[in-house]
Parts: sequence; C-alpha cells; structure tokens
Amino acid sequence: MTTLAKVKFAVPKGSIEESTFKILEKSWTRVVRRDRTYRIVLDDPEISVKMLRPQEIPNLVSDGLYDVGITGRDWVGETKSDVSILLDLEYGRIKLVIAIPDSYNFKSLDEMILAYAKKKKILRISSEYLTTAAKFITQCKNYKKLYGSKQPLIVTPWLRLGSNKNVQIFLSFGATEAKPPEDVDAIMDVTETGTTLTQNQLKIVDTVMESTAVLIANKTSLKDKIKREKIYDIVTMLHGAVEGKKHLHLFLNVKEENIQKLLEELPSLKRPTISPLSEKGWYGINTVIPKSEFHKLIPKLRKIAQGLVVHEPKQILALEEIKRDEEN
Repeated sequence: MTTLAKVKFAVPKGSIEESTFKILEKSWTRVVRRDRTYRIVLDDPEISVKMLRPQEIPNLVSDGLYDVGITGRDWVGETKSDVSILLDLEYGRIKLVIAIPDSYNFKSLDEMILAYAKKKKILRISSEYLTTAAKFITQCKNYKKLYGSKQPLIVTPWLRLGSNKNVQIFLSFGATEAKPPEDVDAIMDVTETGTTLTQNQLKIVDTVMESTAVLIANKTSLKDKIKREKIYDIVTMLHGAVEGKKHLHLFLNVKEENIQKLLEELPSLKRPTISPLSEKGWYGINTVIPKSEFHKLIPKLRKIAQGLVVHEPKQILALEEIKRDEEN
C-alpha cells in the first residue's frame, strides 16, 4: 500500500540548487533526484518533494500549494508572501546592491535621484526585484522630497505600474550587470563577492539587504496538527545539518591526572563523556566542540592528551530546542 505524503516540500532549482542538495543529503539518508523530472525522493515517504524556481516558491507556499519550501529570504520579501520563516539555513549568502558605472561620481542612489531631477532627466534602473527596488527608492530622502508618495514607474513587457515617469524600474530577465550605461543608469542586483560587477565596470553605491536560504512554511499548515508534526521533523533534520557544519566531534585519550586540566580547557555542547580505558589510569574523552575553537585547543591538547581523532558530524540534532519551538 502506497503511503500518501503528509507534507508537500518545494526546493529551489538554480543558483542554490547544489547547496540545497548537499543539505538534504546531510539531513536524510537517501535523496534521489529522478532523471529528467523535477521530483526528488527522500527516505521519508510522508514528504513529497519537487524542484521549482526560488522566485515562485514563496507564493506557492503562501497559497497552500506547498506546505514548506526553501527559498531566498530576498524572494520572500520581494513577493510579500505571508509565510512563516522557520529556519535560516545559512547558505546562499548574497547581498542585494545598487551598482552604477565606475565613471559616475555619485556616492548613492539618493544622490542620483536629486541630480537627475535637477537636469529633468529620467532615471532608469534595471532589476529582477521590482517590489524591493520600488520600496528602496521611495524610502530615499531626496525621492520623498521631490515626489512624495508617488510610486516609480515599473516597466515590464506586459505591464506598467506606478505614476512617476521620472524614475523608472525595468524588469531584468538576467545579465543585469550588462545593461548600464547604454540601457539603464543603475541596477539593483545580487552579488556574492562583487567580482562580476567589477568586471563590468560597475561599482556598488548602496547595499539594500543581505539574504540567505531559509525554510518557510504555510501558516495554515502549521495549524494542522498532523502536518505540523511532519513539518517539525523537517525543521529538526535541517537544523541538525546546519549545526553539524559548525561543530567537530572529538575523541581523545588522557591520563587520569590530566582530566581536570583538560575539562577546564575543553568547550562542549553539554559536558564531555568520560570513559575508563582498558589501561589503568587512562580515560577516553568524547565531546563535540564549535569548529571555531579547534585551532585554539591544539597547542593545549598536545601537552595533555593523546590519540586525537576528529570527525565532522553529519548532523547535531538539538531535539529539546525544536520541542520548545513546537510548544510555542
């Protein structure tokens, strides 16, 4: 008998696709990507997974076509989707920035708005993020002084919105960095390192927001007792994988007289496990530490311990924290 999925899970195709598969593979023991389809199979038959564009996922989750999804925080804001953000997955880290040609002397978009208005020149901006661009522009000090609450004109091949023709936002279908200076005066685009912008003779003048991949959920699904349980299974597994990347699992041996000195130096999630070895006077220590602390420990461990074995854990499941979140 086939088990019906309790939860529909949308995962992103595109720029964060591979990073998403890595975290899925750390979270579940079996992850199968079916050839020539957008379906993914986990070892939990109660979760149905499909790949979609990250831009689409917030609205599809908000509308209840999917119960949970992974997308960028930037797209949650851009689509104004009414969803619950359950977990920051800490990958797909980008900045959404305003960039202009190197040859321009402006220090901010706000300066450009004023200068173009004085010259009675139309300011053209290109972006995939129409909502976010309009919001950022209307919050600029000079824009408010010049145009009040008038919305910039948003231009797409099929639709025009807004009444202020002096500041126009053009929908970009990609390669946004190639558009200035011939087609537009400025762009709002995502960047990780800024290298692509530099190669296209552009400079960053404003940072609009920073974004990472997040796990989102439909608010109605969270009120459904059965779906909520399965959704928090997903939260637990993914949270475990996020924490696993930030910790190391250590095994080491130490003489009895050095145990107290070691415990004073050793960070751990709770307290280390200490077990007697077959050789009298020696003990085995088993603990998990933050990865960031490891380099500080090595000089100390060399003097008081032996046989250090280091593993990077696949997951660290903080079950009690997830349980508290569920209860709240």
